[in-house]
Amino acid sequence: MNEGLILALLLSTASAATPLMLAALGELVTERSGVLNLGVEGMMLVGAVAAFATMSQTGSPLLAFGVAMLSGCALSLLFGVLTLHLMTNQVATGLALTLFGVGLAAFVGQPYVGGVVKGVEPLLFGLDPITLLAFVLCGGLWWFLGKSRAGLLLRAVGEKPAVADAIGYPVRRIRYLAVLFGGAMAGLGGAFLSLVNTPMWVEGMTAGRGWIALALVVFATWRPERVLLGAWLFGGMTVLQFHAQALGLAIPSEFLSMLPYLATIAVLVLICRNPRTILLNQPLSLGKTYHPDR
Repeated sequence: MNEGLILALLLSTASAATPLMLAALGELVTERSGVLNLGVEGMMLVGAVAAFATMSQTGSPLLAFGVAMLSGCALSLLFGVLTLHLMTNQVATGLALTLFGVGLAAFVGQPYVGGVVKGVEPLLFGLDPITLLAFVLCGGLWWFLGKSRAGLLLRAVGEKPAVADAIGYPVRRIRYLAVLFGGAMAGLGGAFLSLVNTPMWVEGMTAGRGWIALALVVFATWRPERVLLGAWLFGGMTVLQFHAQALGLAIPSEFLSMLPYLATIAVLVLICRNPRTILLNQPLSLGKTYHPDR
């Protein structure tokens, strides 16, 4: 294997891992607050089509990424109102949000199907700005959750919301902020797909990456630094299907296309074999409805 091929594999893996990393980090913060949002796939799709439409109309990558994040925030705000104020079931609401996002993205994206835009140029070492941002974000969240007072408060709300509420902390407000951050990151991950990874719009282009991001949070046992490892693992599986022939692997293409999803299932099975492993760092109030006094 020559150096050029190795470099191409590394850059392709970084590109494939970035949307997973962004969406998973956003969902990790959301779940650390005790809220389970299964609408990541829908928010990624809406972010992807919003970014592509904005880029097509304005030609501004910065504005396109900003609109994608705002679109993700809008959907996550809807989820927050339903689950945190109206006390609907978080699992059912998250699934409904995904279905809504898939349909909305398909409707909005009809005029742009098959269209292309100018991709984002590499910034450093062949990496684009969003990939570099994902690395910085991973380190920043490691510090935020483990070292900062605000991060410790977020974790406290996810563990014992009643205790945090009794002390006087605004549980609902903190959870809203976590949910909005998760939506923004999912939207940004979707924008990466339509502007950087493949600068075009195709209906359903997330191809299940939102679900992989959800599994990635469990794989990482709710720790940001492990999200980086898991994203690169799943990203590598995705890239392998495109480089298998160049590597001389005589494997059917149908099997290679299943690799990322088979890897997701295999990792979850291995983790869930040990109940202590799956519960490690999992917020105690995850997915449980709580009605604060204030």
